[in-house]
Amino acid sequence: MNDANIGLIGLGTMGAMLALNIAEKGFKIAVFNRTTAKTHDFKANAGDLAPMIVPTDTLADLVAAIKPPRAIILMVTAGAPVDEEIEKLRPLLAKDDLIIDAGNANFHDTDRRAAEAAEKGPHFLGMGVSGGEEGARHGPSIMGGGDKADWDRVSPILEAISAKHDGTPCATWMGPGGAGHFVKAVHNGIEYADMQMIAEIYGVMRDGMGMTAAAIAAVFDDWNKGPLQSYLIEISAAVAKATDGGKPMLDVILDKAGQKGTGRWTVIEAQQLAAAIPVIEAAVMARNVSGSLDERKKGEAVFGAAPQVLPKGLVTLKALEQAMIAGKILCYAQGFALIVAASKEFKWDLPLPAIARVWREGCIIRSTMLNDMATALEEDASRGLMLAPYFVGHLKASGPGLRSVVSIGAAHGLPLPALSAGLAWFDMMRTGRSTANMIQAQRDFFGAHGFERLDKPGVGLHGPWGGHAM
Repeated sequence: MNDANIGLIGLGTMGAMLALNIAEKGFKIAVFNRTTAKTHDFKANAGDLAPMIVPTDTLADLVAAIKPPRAIILMVTAGAPVDEEIEKLRPLLAKDDLIIDAGNANFHDTDRRAAEAAEKGPHFLGMGVSGGEEGARHGPSIMGGGDKADWDRVSPILEAISAKHDGTPCATWMGPGGAGHFVKAVHNGIEYADMQMIAEIYGVMRDGMGMTAAAIAAVFDDWNKGPLQSYLIEISAAVAKATDGGKPMLDVILDKAGQKGTGRWTVIEAQQLAAAIPVIEAAVMARNVSGSLDERKKGEAVFGAAPQVLPKGLVTLKALEQAMIAGKILCYAQGFALIVAASKEFKWDLPLPAIARVWREGCIIRSTMLNDMATALEEDASRGLMLAPYFVGHLKASGPGLRSVVSIGAAHGLPLPALSAGLAWFDMMRTGRSTANMIQAQRDFFGAHGFERLDKPGVGLHGPWGGHAM
């Protein structure tokens, strides 16, 4: 019977949780997995939700089980597997059916697939989904990209399964083509940076202040009641509290951070768009360096360990909190500036306030501060977050703490790459006359690239370098 409201391919952890979420919200869902036994086990273990799940053994069975015009969500590994599933589905679907890629796709791939769909059919949506396993099951943040009409067609289901902030669904259409997956990539870049800054502050408390994991957990718990209230601060407290055989769990985890590549994509696109996101760049760099375990041990053997114990009272927990607040604001300001740059380049007209609202619940970077960011962007998105009056006040109050912590870290060998990058960017963005005039003079000297002058109009002007220009 073709009475399922929607279909889903891929019953890995995220796919299975998303399917249960859809079923729980009252939508009948047909599911397919290349391992047939897994499909039937999924229904068998679905409990009260089993009547809302239709297991299928073949893609043809999946298509036949769904009401036309059909919509099928792909929850498969990003890259070639997505293209392979689309090619398998294309001959089975009508031109007005819809394929939704809900994986961590590169937005360029989504643009290409959308263009192919416009030519060959069926319709195609790229959908960024954030929130991990818990979010997929109980309410993720959803960022859609493609034709608005296609989004509208499935939005009742997507809004129903999404996280809610004061009753508002955290699911929004971002724009055409790869817009949704681009916004998700920026989300992931900010996620990298948020995690890195928390890790850096943890390092100051652990190595510089000699605090135990339990004491650090208490600090994060306290911060989670104020401006820094967020999912990442909350779970940082939880992991710091956890023990294994009487030992703090953090003390037995290898310091080698994994990554799936979405943070790198964000940095690469920022470079292509000439958008400055140094906090995110520093976070990606730090993950890369964490993987150089052998090299780091050799460096310590030659030069001695970098982290040094700080003199008692040199840095306070209040200053660390201020550093986190300032760093977070600067990181998000950079992330939204990147979104603006992409919106202009790709003619997407990305809805900045809506993006901030979508990120308020369900996703990994959800936080109280995003509500204030949504309000600031609603008031005037053109000035950016750093110059929004609300955040100007925050930065004036917390900026000195950031400067103090970064300075102390540099003086005592405590590596703070993301916080330092945020401070450097902040100082550059508040400097009316920079030192780039020296760079322009150098470029003209060795390459006759030309420059502009302050005292007369014109471009492509040259200096009195004589025969030195090459």
